[in-house]
Amino acid sequence: MAAALGFGGSNAPDKPNPPSAAHSAHHGPAHVLDEHRLTPASVSSLEVHGATNTRRSLLDHVFQPVVEDLAPGGTTLGQVLDRVALATKKLARFDIFKEEGFGVFLSEAPRTESAPPTDRTELDISIRVKEKSRLVFSAGTDFGNAEGSAYTNAVARNIFGGAETLSVNASTGTRTRSAYNATFSTPINGNPDLRLAVEALRSETQKPWASHDEQLTGGNLRLAWLSENDDSHTLSYSSVWRQLTGLSATASPTVRADAGDSLKSSVTHTFTRDRRDNPMLPQSGYLLRTVSELAGWGLLQGDVSFAKTEVEASGALPVALPGRTAKSGISVGAGLRLGVLYPLPSGFALTGPAQPSRINDRFQLGGPLGVRGFKLGGLGPHDGADSVGGDVFAAGSVNALLPLPRVGADSPLRLQLFANTGRLVALNRKSPKGNESREGLAMGSATVFRGVTSAINELTNGPPSLAAGVGLVYAHPVARFELNFSLPLVLRRGEEGRKGLQVGVGISFL
Repeated sequence: MAAALGFGGSNAPDKPNPPSAAHSAHHGPAHVLDEHRLTPASVSSLEVHGATNTRRSLLDHVFQPVVEDLAPGGTTLGQVLDRVALATKKLARFDIFKEEGFGVFLSEAPRTESAPPTDRTELDISIRVKEKSRLVFSAGTDFGNAEGSAYTNAVARNIFGGAETLSVNASTGTRTRSAYNATFSTPINGNPDLRLAVEALRSETQKPWASHDEQLTGGNLRLAWLSENDDSHTLSYSSVWRQLTGLSATASPTVRADAGDSLKSSVTHTFTRDRRDNPMLPQSGYLLRTVSELAGWGLLQGDVSFAKTEVEASGALPVALPGRTAKSGISVGAGLRLGVLYPLPSGFALTGPAQPSRINDRFQLGGPLGVRGFKLGGLGPHDGADSVGGDVFAAGSVNALLPLPRVGADSPLRLQLFANTGRLVALNRKSPKGNESREGLAMGSATVFRGVTSAINELTNGPPSLAAGVGLVYAHPVARFELNFSLPLVLRRGEEGRKGLQVGVGISFL
């Protein structure tokens, strides 16, 4: 085999480059390696150059499998190359090295004249990397959750040499008056797909659909990991002091009853399986996401106690035109979201009085990227002009995406035809009167069970709210932009539709 072979890029062994003129166009490194993949080989030495600020222990976690002979009879050249490929891809996922800075070079280790002859090739491996800047400042605009914001951000990478990251962010937006958070995260045991993060936060958000502002102060501890099949999991504990304040003069009795302070202590698990070809403009594939939260029960303390679950499933299929082999850019998609909030007694009791849910814990439904054709928070229970949310909901949509004439199937701009529907229901609970305390509204466990069961059954009682329309979709890499003309077709009493043009910008959509 060749005395030296070099590779560049983060997927090093997959893209060999000719190292010298000694290899002709018909016998380059890739051809040579393919011919010798079964040749017995082992690693004599492995060196990493350019990782001046990275700890040796982190590199050992990544490259130890390359050096060790896992098979009893030794390894082949092909196995060594596969291990190098896995190791360099793993190293790239730490996000502390420049992708274009990776280079992998293999050479045959020199032998002494007195060494006994052997059919095994000893390899010296040299890996070259370029570290990213350790301190980065940025400012710009961001979109998501039906609002736009301006932000400044400072990120410190690889603080202690183990791919740790400290991010400090400040932002102000159309609904979020101010938001500050600082997050420190670190990989566990040298694994880029297993990270622990600690976050401190403070924010103030306007909620005009319910005549109040909400201030949050607290923090959370998160453990995030990827499974072997690339499913994402996040397990987090959060403790947040919440202040429902800034009530307008026309705030409803329901909003006034929940005004003031509350402390939420909860554990949340989020599961995401994303197999879409494009998260902002899916033409094929599917998304499955579940969010499960437990607050105020067992060892968890606080003023609120409930179990809350939300499930989302969506998918898209490309449509092929008869007689054409090229992709048409036409696709049909559908989505479904379901959610339930179940009030619980505090402590370890499974039975006993449970407080009704608060407005800042209940679901809200409607909006330009949710159930289109309805105002933000326009669906579900209302108290006067205030959308007070619900404990059980279901929402679904179907749509078709078509390329615009003379634009082409690869353009991020699409024409959208859609129809979506939703229903948001609250548990039957006593209405607050005067200065009645929340303790006076407590429900027994049997009452809660009957209330949740009745609310679930109510989802199918009569036609759900329905809207249809047509619009334009633009898939930017960081957000999805929609300009739709919507027409509410079914509107339940008290709900607020939105006939006409509706603009939506965000990263989550139905």
